[in-house]
Amino acid sequence: MDAQTIRRGARNPLATGDELAVAAAAAREHGRIGIDTEFMSEGRYRALLCLVQIAVDDPGSDGAPARPPRIHLIDSLNEIDITPIAQLLADPSIEVVLHAGRQDVAILRRAWNTEMTNIFDTQLAAGFVGASAQTGYGNLLGSMLGRRVGKTASYTRWDARPLTAEQLSYAAEDVVHLLELADEVQRRLHASGREAWAREECRRLEHATDERDPDSAWERLPRIGQLDPRARAVARELAAWRERTASEEDRPVGSVLADPALVELAKRHPSNIGALEQIRGIHPSGIRRRGAAILEAVAAGMQAPPIPREEARGRSDPDDAPLIVLAEALLRARALEAGLAYELIASRSELELIVAAGRRGEPEPDVRTLEGWRSELVGADLRDLLAGRKSVSVGPDRHLVLG
Repeated sequence: MDAQTIRRGARNPLATGDELAVAAAAAREHGRIGIDTEFMSEGRYRALLCLVQIAVDDPGSDGAPARPPRIHLIDSLNEIDITPIAQLLADPSIEVVLHAGRQDVAILRRAWNTEMTNIFDTQLAAGFVGASAQTGYGNLLGSMLGRRVGKTASYTRWDARPLTAEQLSYAAEDVVHLLELADEVQRRLHASGREAWAREECRRLEHATDERDPDSAWERLPRIGQLDPRARAVARELAAWRERTASEEDRPVGSVLADPALVELAKRHPSNIGALEQIRGIHPSGIRRRGAAILEAVAAGMQAPPIPREEARGRSDPDDAPLIVLAEALLRARALEAGLAYELIASRSELELIVAAGRRGEPEPDVRTLEGWRSELVGADLRDLLAGRKSVSVGPDRHLVLG
């Protein structure tokens, strides 16, 4: 149905299976679909997909002006055959339009068991035509199309049923102008000659995932660098156990075992319940329920090979700071000249990796700054600057000059 019908409070605005089949046929006819999601992540290990909004073109006939897109709201908590739409998302001949869609892609790939190809992310792509790489949907609509959307239900319980008319209207607003926005961004990309770069960047989203590797979860623990090699091995086993338990029970990892308690367990590696009870941050009920499993993980860590305190790959040395700042200045100048959002080119952590590798005489790190369109834009100049083959100066127009 159209967005105005949803705003007026249609009696049953949620799509049926038959309506989705018709929508899929229309999307195939026009070669694209707009999509957005609403989900709940609070109190869960994985976000719960609650509602999916799609927009498909509904052009006029016989030369009449194009009509607003058809909007369909899919209740993911009810039984409905989403196969026609899921198949569209995996079809490389169909353009899938989203805004800031990394999390949407990850959730849809998992919840609908589908791949996603030919993605066009309006937020990412807008960064190639002068917008910030983090520009929100509403702000981008305002700056590019002069449109405004309401945000009255942005923080709401999407898992509660029935959904209110306000919620449904809010959800529809997130896609009603999405295809029109994509048209405008693509028009500007074509005019600037940057469409190929933008689409290359959007392809990086195709493999977005919200799955986590239990065996590497320990690396994200606070103050992990302060632990000795034996304690690091215990932390790895505890973090992997916690991750698997949280996944099986679909609850946040912190509710299974908090980070500070886990690190303290790794330091003290208790071997019995009495010693476990001396660790702060573990409730007695948690010990009764999980004590045996915690001790088993501690024991496994004690038997595992110690993990040496190796220098973190790319960790910067204080002497690297001037080079990092110099590299950043060059890249920011290139971004301004090209009319690109700087965030698309490099992060400070990536520059730290590049500079640290050069300091140690190691091969170039596997970072996006030195790949694809970024390498074409700044790669050669950055390599020459850091190798001392070129230098940076201030030109007569007060712009940076590499010479």
